[in-house]
Amino acid sequence: MNVTATIELTRMLRQSQLDGARTQVQRNQLGQFATPPTLAADILKYASMLLPSDIKIRFLDPAFGTGSFYSALLQQFGRSQIVKAVGYEIDPHYGNEAIKLWSDTSLHLNIADFTQAIPPNSDEEKANLVICNPPYVRHHHLNRIEKLRLQQLAQQTAGVKLSQLASLYCHFLCIADASMAVGGLAGWLIPSGFMDVNYGQQIKDYLLNRVTLLRIHCFDPADTQFEDALCTSAVVWFKKALPPANHAVEFTYGGSLTASKMSLIMSVESLRSAAKWTKFGLMSGSVNSQEQPLKLKDLFTIKRGLATGANNFFVLTPEQVSACKLPFEFLKPVLPSPRLLLVDEIEADCLGNPILVREASPQENRLLFLLSCDLPPDEVKVKYPSLWEYLQMGVKQGISDRYLCKHRSPWYSQEKRPPSPFLCTYMGRQHTGRGRPFRFILNHSMATATNVYLMLYPKPALAKALSEQPELLKEVWQALNKISDEALMGEGRVYGGGLHKLEPRELGNAMVADILTVLKVR
Repeated sequence: MNVTATIELTRMLRQSQLDGARTQVQRNQLGQFATPPTLAADILKYASMLLPSDIKIRFLDPAFGTGSFYSALLQQFGRSQIVKAVGYEIDPHYGNEAIKLWSDTSLHLNIADFTQAIPPNSDEEKANLVICNPPYVRHHHLNRIEKLRLQQLAQQTAGVKLSQLASLYCHFLCIADASMAVGGLAGWLIPSGFMDVNYGQQIKDYLLNRVTLLRIHCFDPADTQFEDALCTSAVVWFKKALPPANHAVEFTYGGSLTASKMSLIMSVESLRSAAKWTKFGLMSGSVNSQEQPLKLKDLFTIKRGLATGANNFFVLTPEQVSACKLPFEFLKPVLPSPRLLLVDEIEADCLGNPILVREASPQENRLLFLLSCDLPPDEVKVKYPSLWEYLQMGVKQGISDRYLCKHRSPWYSQEKRPPSPFLCTYMGRQHTGRGRPFRFILNHSMATATNVYLMLYPKPALAKALSEQPELLKEVWQALNKISDEALMGEGRVYGGGLHKLEPRELGNAMVADILTVLKVR
């Protein structure tokens, strides 16, 4: 075992001890999520494949921690090839320990905020290899003055004005530009969310226009890289040089950097016109054709289900309705959560209530009702004393003071969400008993849905066709179910552990050529 490997074993032990001495809340506030040693080794191994074999390395890690990347650097390249190594660590809790660990090397570690550091003046002093796992601090933890400072510095340094919603890692990536030599290589281990969200647009502009983006590797969402951080990771590689004409970028997905499962080459021009990039990591073999098939938003108005603000108060069982003697004129059937919905086609009884299981007995078919009333309090008190009594319970429990409730008038009214014939689940995992992250549901009942569903309301042309030919309902539903998992996941976003989520606008961008086929053959 060589000296560096011995130090690495000590570093891993001390990292665990130092992490254990901090609460999860404390580490979240500073965005401290240590890079696993195997991932650090893979990143530096890939860096060695991109760099000339005889290069003299000037290394920079702006968020050093205890030195996971530095350890991997030493093991991959050896000390003789590293002429300069600089690190920054804002937290002495980790930084002072790192100084002790690496005291016998040439490392110069600053216990300081990298974003406050003065970059080197000459290109010869700047880093030609930047490897970093920047702090994952959401914008909520940055005060207004700090956001403004970081925003101005990023704009001065990288020429892009980041959003006020940008997380701290976005600022780190841009600010590091000033400390990087022309032609230098950078590898950033960051959350993949920037590829799909609005605040990530400026980062994408920087990667496409200010530097030469080489590769983005997206890890499988089910293969979380950090045990203590629920986010999906990506490694972004670029060279500090303007992109050449007709430049193309490699997108890889799954596995590791040096052994990915999928690979796709995308032109810079196609990336400039793409609103979301994560989907490219999911595509294998070919890109979409130039034809633009129909999108769901062309056929449906898509809305989130209603948000009650207090489901345990407003969503009631028949027993609760009976016990409180609530008037049925203020109750409407509502679907249970997707995990309790055992069917994908919901039939209705003679009253329009959903039949939630096949061949259901009254005991099995657990109905739920949504309480909603638009009458003013005085009228409720006079005309519906039992309802008034129940609402007073809500006042005493503080339900009326909850954010959503207090912004409604009256507080016990609900959003208008009439029943929709088609629904889609809002969140899901790919590797479940059903095998699909999202479910399309055909609803024949009069039940509405809460915000764990997306509700698809046919637009006039489709609504007319369905009204005239009711048998089309099932065919349209079957066409919805033919939309591939990859297409839906590519439009949505993903969280650590493989949890996928779709917002209405994202679902609306999904292509649905099969529905057009169903309608054309009629």
